[in-house]
Amino acid sequence: MPEEKARIVAESYDAGETVSAVARRHALSPQQLFAWRRSARVPLANAPAPEPLFVPAVVAAQEPEPAGKRARSTRKRKAAREAGVIELEIDGVAMRVGRGADARTVAAVIRALKAPS
Repeated sequence: MPEEKARIVAESYDAGETVSAVARRHALSPQQLFAWRRSARVPLANAPAPEPLFVPAVVAAQEPEPAGKRARSTRKRKAAREAGVIELEIDGVAMRVGRGADARTVAAVIRALKAPS
């Protein structure tokens, strides 16, 4: 019976499955299956922590230029141009995403950078 419970719990975690659908197939109530899932997680409390799914964000302020090196209007234009710019670095490749960038294009570029070569 413990093997069957484990198999049903694993099935409930399959992609595209819902707890209710799995419970119906096995003549269980969803509450019973949720209880089994909860009790199956208890041993995981002592498991090593998984690697983070997100990378840390690094915010780096640009070094201010000495006064008088550039005209004020040039600094203002540069600041306005760089406002809202995000820079991503994936495997040593830097990508700057400006305000108004097409989300589908940015996602396609990121997928291409992450794809194995």
